[in-house]
Amino acid sequence: LPVDIDNIDRIEILKGPAARIFGQNAFAGAINIITKSPENQFLKVRAQGGDFGLGGFGLSGSLRDQQVSHYLSASHDFSDGYQYNTAYQMSNFFYQSEVRTSVGELGILGGFTDRDFGANGFYASPAFQDQVEHIQTSLMAVSLQTKPAENISLSHRVYWRRNQDEYIFNWKNPTAYRNLHISNVVGYEANTTWTHSAGTTGLGIDVNQLGLRSNNLGDHTRTVATLFAEHRLEAFHHRLQVTPGVQLNYYSDFGTNLFPGVDAGYALTNVVRVFGNIGYTYRVPTYTDLYYSDPANVGNPDLLPEYALAYEAGIKVVNIQSVQLQASYFLRNGKRIIDWTKDVESDPWKPDNLIGVTMQGLDFSFDWSPVDFPVHLNGGYTYIDSEKQGEQVYSRYALENLKHQVLAGILIRYSKSILHQINFRYCDRLNLPDYTVVDTRLTWQGKTISTFADVTNIFDTEYKETNLVTMPGRWFKLGVSYRFEQD
Repeated sequence: LPVDIDNIDRIEILKGPAARIFGQNAFAGAINIITKSPENQFLKVRAQGGDFGLGGFGLSGSLRDQQVSHYLSASHDFSDGYQYNTAYQMSNFFYQSEVRTSVGELGILGGFTDRDFGANGFYASPAFQDQVEHIQTSLMAVSLQTKPAENISLSHRVYWRRNQDEYIFNWKNPTAYRNLHISNVVGYEANTTWTHSAGTTGLGIDVNQLGLRSNNLGDHTRTVATLFAEHRLEAFHHRLQVTPGVQLNYYSDFGTNLFPGVDAGYALTNVVRVFGNIGYTYRVPTYTDLYYSDPANVGNPDLLPEYALAYEAGIKVVNIQSVQLQASYFLRNGKRIIDWTKDVESDPWKPDNLIGVTMQGLDFSFDWSPVDFPVHLNGGYTYIDSEKQGEQVYSRYALENLKHQVLAGILIRYSKSILHQINFRYCDRLNLPDYTVVDTRLTWQGKTISTFADVTNIFDTEYKETNLVTMPGRWFKLGVSYRFEQD
């Protein structure tokens, strides 16, 4: 995504089938990045440096008046890499504007990112260390938000996304093996919300056309149309909220599917609430799953979409002496789950629709933010029990999930300007050794100048998130920024 961290206002994480409004491939949920719309005019410059030749700089600014606002940012970041052939260079350019008109609020968004990086161990055996990749992504969207009536809101959006991905197996001999994929997606979506005496009704439609040109995957086109509807009901003096919904989805190469679901919540008291949801979700095979081919992998054009029935139930406690708690149980019964498998080690990997994968577990989180105490604590624990139904001896992805994860964080405010954050993470992945990682950041925030010092992986833990890539060890980083703001 061509979005710099300074562009982000907040990140929403939606778990399970409740993410159906975001489209057909939100199989386990969705991550929704909300970009900023600055309230004031400002100019900001930043720079950073650190271990492994880390460096970077960025420039962002905003101009606005009563009718129009503009936001623009540009950044360039680079590193020599934490091990052989992991150097990278990344450039981001992002523009966003809002225009208030008599019809509604017109929004324009555009971005471009250029990323060049060494891919040692990313895709092939660790014995092959000279892989490189170059990615360019362009994004543009024009939106219009209107209110045809006091109780009705209607939004339109036209969007385009282009992605170019070049992969070279050996940069010392680039003609030996090279992939080049270029994809374009053009689409239109509309969403409306109608509030009335029987509740709130939401309707939406998304239609897009995808085109792919690839020297490995071939040339393909695909039309996707999605229609969703949901209705929110309230009863018992707003203590009970029930939201049934349905998504109707059409793929030109996979046909039409219907996916219903329902979310519900009930306030037991002013601070305690129980909730639950159930729904169908699904994901179509990627073009890589269908058509990719190299000496170690072969695609399967006969793959079918994978789907699942997901459940969740839990309890939430809000603001009891500055404490917030949440605990839930979840279950997902996956059918025709796609995994790359083989029966003999010397065979190439090939994707297939497994009989099924069942995942269930527990999720717990807490947050303590006392009003008169300069400390903020948060943490969580997740347990996942997964079971694969299939006869394959070797499986690449189906059972790669975390079994146990423990998170903890503390934010200490030493003064109005000085903040210290420490984050702890323990992970026990099903097919890899467990590990513990601790990070810390010290920040000084002045009126116009701010600085930070980071140490990630303080104890230099050696670990992997997948079975090929060793993650970075201890990494020191320093940064400074200057922001001039005008009301």
